[in-house]
Amino acid sequence: MNWILLIIGGLFEVLFTFCIGKAKDASGTTMYLWYVGFILSVSISMLLLIKASQTLPLGTSYAVWSGIGAVGTVILGIFIFKEPVDFWRMFFIFTLIASIIGLKFVSS
Repeated sequence: MNWILLIIGGLFEVLFTFCIGKAKDASGTTMYLWYVGFILSVSISMLLLIKASQTLPLGTSYAVWSGIGAVGTVILGIFIFKEPVDFWRMFFIFTLIASIIGLKFVSS
């Protein structure tokens, strides 16, 4: 169950980076709404990380949580914010994914 909470927490990390990206391009009330989304997302993400790390090793929990956020944010950047894609960027994203999966298999 805590692995599921950790994955959901990582997805909320992606959501809060998305909110930052959208707030950057917004103005007025819309910008503040994106910042409210950021605050809610980061709060939920951190709470889920805290909950998951109560039974999972802290180092593994943090690495998986931040790795999901990093990979998700890069993918979001490519598809939503039209960031560049090249061989080395994708190579290192895939090695990060492999590392996250590896941590899952060697942790309880």
